[in-house]
Amino acid sequence: MATYSRQDTQKQIKDCLSLLKMVLGPDLLGVYLYGSSINGGLQKYSDLDLLIVSERATTYEEKTKLVTNLLQISGIYMKSSRLPIEMTIVVKSSVNPWRYPPCFDFQYGDWLLKEFEGGNIEPWPTKEMPDLALLITQVLLASKTLCGLDPDQLLCNVPHRDFMMALVHELKGLMDNLDHDTRNALLTYARIWNTVETNTIQSKPAAADWVMNLLPDVYQPVMKRAKRICIGEENEYWDDINALIKPCADFMINKINEQISLTKDFDSQKSLIKIAK
Repeated sequence: MATYSRQDTQKQIKDCLSLLKMVLGPDLLGVYLYGSSINGGLQKYSDLDLLIVSERATTYEEKTKLVTNLLQISGIYMKSSRLPIEMTIVVKSSVNPWRYPPCFDFQYGDWLLKEFEGGNIEPWPTKEMPDLALLITQVLLASKTLCGLDPDQLLCNVPHRDFMMALVHELKGLMDNLDHDTRNALLTYARIWNTVETNTIQSKPAAADWVMNLLPDVYQPVMKRAKRICIGEENEYWDDINALIKPCADFMINKINEQISLTKDFDSQKSLIKIAK
């Protein structure tokens, strides 16, 4: 079972809203809750995913204020009962009109925790963020407006080509995470495979179920373990099946690349991305 409490989660969201209003004031155009909170339900190791649209860029001092407060509001991955917060701020003019790759203004996430705790307020090497194509698509398809205008009043639909290019970009970075973030990397492979095959966005547990219908029997324990850890039915433990992890990941990567190669021209793909029912 999940260890987070609904009361804690609601307070975290409320505290984030108060912080954003204090920092951005009238330039805060919209705040959107998306991801597991909306699609599939929060799990033991979920993030609270927030996309914020601002009229302007934040100053260094404002970023410092955001980081200082978010270090107190956010939970720590696998170490606290409160959920980690992933907050991304975009300036409206940088994503509307749309261009690829898009850029963000500020991002807070657990993977940046050591940098933030060490006083590095702007740890990102670049503000180009292909993944924004995926985030914005999710927000437009399934999100909760916490403040401001509805997302379709501020954000543009992401072209299918750019969405697929962002998936390819995400795929390239996952292998580096396989050793130290095994469960999340495996479930992300599963979700990417499902998306390129079906043009839908699934929750990670649902994507794991879909993949298990297609994986060879030898790799079934790997994905089954990843799903059970995700939904809180098992603790993080891989030693007994460690030798199967990379071959399982490689199998999924090959299937993803095969499907992508079938779509030689992303522009010719007329199907729209949807949230799976």
